[in-house]
Amino acid sequence: MKRCVIVGGADINNYEYIKDCLGDEDYIIFCDSGLKHMEGLGVGPSLIVGDFDSFEDPRLDVETIVLPCEKDDTDTVYGVREGIKRGFDDFLIIGAVGARLDHTLGNLYILSMLQSFGKRGRIIDDYSEMELVTASPAMVDDSFSFFSLVNITGKAKGVTIKNAKYPLENAEITCSYQYGISNEVLVGKTAEISVKDGALLLIKVF
Repeated sequence: MKRCVIVGGADINNYEYIKDCLGDEDYIIFCDSGLKHMEGLGVGPSLIVGDFDSFEDPRLDVETIVLPCEKDDTDTVYGVREGIKRGFDDFLIIGAVGARLDHTLGNLYILSMLQSFGKRGRIIDDYSEMELVTASPAMVDDSFSFFSLVNITGKAKGVTIKNAKYPLENAEITCSYQYGISNEVLVGKTAEISVKDGALLLIKVF
């Protein structure tokens, strides 16, 4: 099954890096003002969704879902739901982290939503890659300068980190004490992270 790429409207400065993460077979959903990234990314939409309150409908010869301005879902969340409805299991979200903290936080929680549907999700921006870590180990190689683990779900027990400057074994990270910030992979190693109960947001920083 092809991957679904969701393009939101947050700023993208490093188009070359983002373009390298895209594949020829990706199904790309542009969400409202995410359309401003078409030229920079050098790709066209497979689907357009939005209420077009922040970007004019380009009226391309592409399937377009026009949304009402007053709704529960943001345009980006609606795009993700549409991708789920169309049967995709793997999601890459770009243009999701920016100056609007409310939108950024809402977009980060899309990863939790995807997990609840049994889907894979990853967010990338100009500086980092983000995904949720659960019992299935996540790997971080030493090409990343730092990595952080942040509790966004309320429960994260049995946290284990191997091959890192600050290892952990069967630990707990709570929302009220976020001590998993700015860890480092040991040189020449690949860090391995797992969570027995709950989930953590893994942020890998270049």
